[in-house]
Amino acid sequence: MFRLLTRQPPIQPATEAFVFVDAPRAITLIDRDLELVEPAQRHIDDLLAACHHPLTKKDMPVQARTTRESLQTFLEQSPRGRTFPDAGRGITAGYTFWMRIRPLPPDSRLLPLPVTMAGSISLRIGHCENLDFFLGHIGYHVLPPARGNHYAERACRLLLPLARAHGHKVLWITCNPDNFGSRRTCERLGATLVEVVQVPRDNALYSQGDRQKCRYKIHL
Repeated sequence: MFRLLTRQPPIQPATEAFVFVDAPRAITLIDRDLELVEPAQRHIDDLLAACHHPLTKKDMPVQARTTRESLQTFLEQSPRGRTFPDAGRGITAGYTFWMRIRPLPPDSRLLPLPVTMAGSISLRIGHCENLDFFLGHIGYHVLPPARGNHYAERACRLLLPLARAHGHKVLWITCNPDNFGSRRTCERLGATLVEVVQVPRDNALYSQGDRQKCRYKIHL
């Protein structure tokens, strides 16, 4: 089913009363060799090494152009990976975590990966047309040298308790129809494909080249 949405109601009012959950303390963000960490200065070198890995340069050239300056700017604008709500600018509150690969135990049968950072994942809080239909509540990317370990799926599962802590009963994940890797991730999460929608011309995603979005629904 294809639907074209053109009217975008305003985001729910953002207030200074929004309270972030101290996720690393209140919620476990570790799944065996995967750990979600708050973005911090001490992780920049490892993340840059993963972004500049030959496989990333080959398969994700945009991510391969990540610079130290861009990461520093992100840390300044989103301390601890937290995005503060700003209804006037159409920004909802959210969290960003970097995926860190934990050292393997001595008796592990897994082969060590060539990088120690796998990518990033974001959780956006609240409901509005842009989140529910186009942008989605969860966004993620796994860098090529760390692929093949279901890190995207596992990272999403780690964030579900955090979404529940903010009162979410439903999450939407969107992806382009031809992004089969992301679609498989949604299916492994148990998400249901509800429909495919057309991206309006006045949406920021349209200017990035996105024309359609698959809408996957997760009940919490």
